[in-house]
Amino acid sequence: MKLRELAHSRTGDKGNTLNVSVICRDANDYEHVRRELSAERVKAHLSEVVRGDVVRYELPNLAAFNFVLGQALGGGVTRSLALDAHGKSLSSALMDLEIAGLP
Repeated sequence: MKLRELAHSRTGDKGNTLNVSVICRDANDYEHVRRELSAERVKAHLSEVVRGDVVRYELPNLAAFNFVLGQALGGGVTRSLALDAHGKSLSSALMDLEIAGLP
């Protein structure tokens, strides 16, 4: 199943760092998503774009995660030649990640 079936996402940028939030649609799916969505999997899935570290912050009271992706925006909005200098499309790319189905 695709991650988008259990969660939605938002992004924000600061220089060459991108924040990607992953918010479970149903709080009951939080533990399943937590097991499936490690920082390592996020970095591997977005490896063509993310050059730095990926850090996952867990927000269980919100049934959400915040991923901080370093060196992900081609130098930052004012320096990047990318069509999506703010990285907004990366949240959609992350939602395309295959995860195990619910037990």
